[in-house]
Amino acid sequence: MFKKFIFMAIMFFTMISCEKTYDPGATSAVKVANQWWVYLYADGVEQYSGGIRTYNLSANNDSIYIDDYVNGKATIWDFKCKAKFDATNLTFQTTTAVNENYNITVTITDGKIMPKAAKSVTGVVTDSIYFKVQFSDDPGTYEIKGTGRTMWTEDDL
Repeated sequence: MFKKFIFMAIMFFTMISCEKTYDPGATSAVKVANQWWVYLYADGVEQYSGGIRTYNLSANNDSIYIDDYVNGKATIWDFKCKAKFDATNLTFQTTTAVNENYNITVTITDGKIMPKAAKSVTGVVTDSIYFKVQFSDDPGTYEIKGTGRTMWTEDDL
């Protein structure tokens, strides 16, 4: 009887030690996903301001969407594309990605999320986003810079 008890105890502890942990609230893109208030610059001059979103794909892999649709409308250029991200360095990029909103391609370089590197309009410390972008329907390279959205009305642009 004692041997059977020991055997069962060993089996029980073996089974629970092999359990995988699962966090139902996290995705692979959790460190780079956010809503952002951004400014688009051409040659250092501000052209547009608005919101963009970065979020995971349903595949939950090493890619994110970069999407300038906020509240049902485009705010800076009418683009939505996929980009590869590096969760360790908080960087992202893509070359000639298909724009899912209309027939152009989008190239994003130097994409970077900088934790706690910015302040909102009211002074709340938040993350910062930066990237360079090229659209195939308009020659030139634009810079997009912004801050993480706090979701407080006072901080909304």
